[in-house]
Amino acid sequence: MKKTRRHKKTIKRYLRVVIGILLLIMLTLTERYLSFEDKDASFAFKSNSGSNIADGELKAHFIDVGQADCILFQADDQSLLIDAGNNEDADTIVTYLREQGINKLDYVIGTHPHEDHIGSLDTVIHNFDIGVVLMPNKVHTSKTFEDVLDAIEEKNLSITEPVVGDEYQLGEAVFTIVAPNRDYEDDLNNWSIGIKVAYRNNIFLLCGDIEKEAELDIIKNGIHIAADVLKVSHHGSKTSTSAEFLKAVNPAYAVISVGKDNSYDHPSDQTLQRLNENGVEIFRTDELGTIIAISDGTTITWKWSKDETDN
Repeated sequence: MKKTRRHKKTIKRYLRVVIGILLLIMLTLTERYLSFEDKDASFAFKSNSGSNIADGELKAHFIDVGQADCILFQADDQSLLIDAGNNEDADTIVTYLREQGINKLDYVIGTHPHEDHIGSLDTVIHNFDIGVVLMPNKVHTSKTFEDVLDAIEEKNLSITEPVVGDEYQLGEAVFTIVAPNRDYEDDLNNWSIGIKVAYRNNIFLLCGDIEKEAELDIIKNGIHIAADVLKVSHHGSKTSTSAEFLKAVNPAYAVISVGKDNSYDHPSDQTLQRLNENGVEIFRTDELGTIIAISDGTTITWKWSKDETDN
């Protein structure tokens, strides 16, 4: 009987020790887990503007807005939005920007007054703090254009007219105005603002919907436009990405923002052929969804939101 009691006491002591050790292990793991979560949170929202961009990176988001354009650049604590899709893309764009931790856009560019480029720009302006607004000196009579002007006025903002050669700091990156180079009268596509974004050794060139005439003007203006990444103008239309322009840019990659099964047959076979003949790797939003290019200043890596098999 005495042996049995002693045996039970020994088992109880052993169990207390084991439970104590397990609790200590669980407490240590919990502290480590919480510490890891805190570090992640501070990393994701480290900047004043709330962007989740890592140190030493430039991110270019080619947001999938179908047959339209919307591009977000993030560098350090600053952000640049180029165009804002169609009117019906407002929720998609605002949601995407918020998912990136954006609460301020340091620069907003409306490349030209067509609805598929400035459609949701008024909603963007109403929903975020805005720094500089760049738009070409070309008015339009559409309701969409008027809505954008009203939003700018209501937020007490002003429009900065692009001047070729002007440079703007975007974190450690710099973007330079390369177009428009002259008065294109009523040809709205050729009025598009074109910019060159330089981040250390990597260059991005984005020129809205410019066509061959404006492309040749860019070549003539003396600004060096060789780039790693070309945002293909006018959704891959045959009237853009001329052989002369493509030779001057000489990109390694091209991004085409285009809607699946669109009525314009964009991108054209001619444009795709020119790109392929020049050995350019092509990324298309109709095939890949939203496309993200991440530059460390030397190398560009790519991500996208859906598999090609989804088409």
